[in-house]
Amino acid sequence: MTSPQTATRTFTQAQLGTLTLLGWSGEHPGVGHEVAFLLVYSLGDGSDGPAAGEAAMRVALERSGLPVGAGLVRAAETPGLPVTLLVQAGQAVLTLPHFTAQYPAPPEWLAAARDQGEVYAMFATRPWPAAVPGRPVSEELLRSFAADEEIIMSSAHCVLPVRSLG
Repeated sequence: MTSPQTATRTFTQAQLGTLTLLGWSGEHPGVGHEVAFLLVYSLGDGSDGPAAGEAAMRVALERSGLPVGAGLVRAAETPGLPVTLLVQAGQAVLTLPHFTAQYPAPPEWLAAARDQGEVYAMFATRPWPAAVPGRPVSEELLRSFAADEEIIMSSAHCVLPVRSLG
């Protein structure tokens, strides 16, 4: 007789590489109003290369309660989810157990986040080395990554309530 066993998957912060946030706002299909979006991705520059970084990101997300490729998680309806978004003084600060990242948000993003009280976040497991922090990302380049079916299906998706200190 055999027993089911759970594999203990591990990762190091160094394997994740440079984790980055990119935000934009726009109309979400079927919703009819402006939505604030956040894309979380790695540059693929982790210590053991892009493939190890992708695997590490998958483990990190799943340990955070964000299942990869398994549909939308609504943080407000998921008690104990260790993922938070603080929007204050023109900045969005995203916190997960394995990282904290800050995004200097433009006024239209802040307005959409404030008006809806939530942000749609996509956590890509696939690295995106073309979108280096500090360099502009064209709408075409963003669409080629964030709207790619394989990227969407290999990502975790979460709607996060907007929190502030005030």
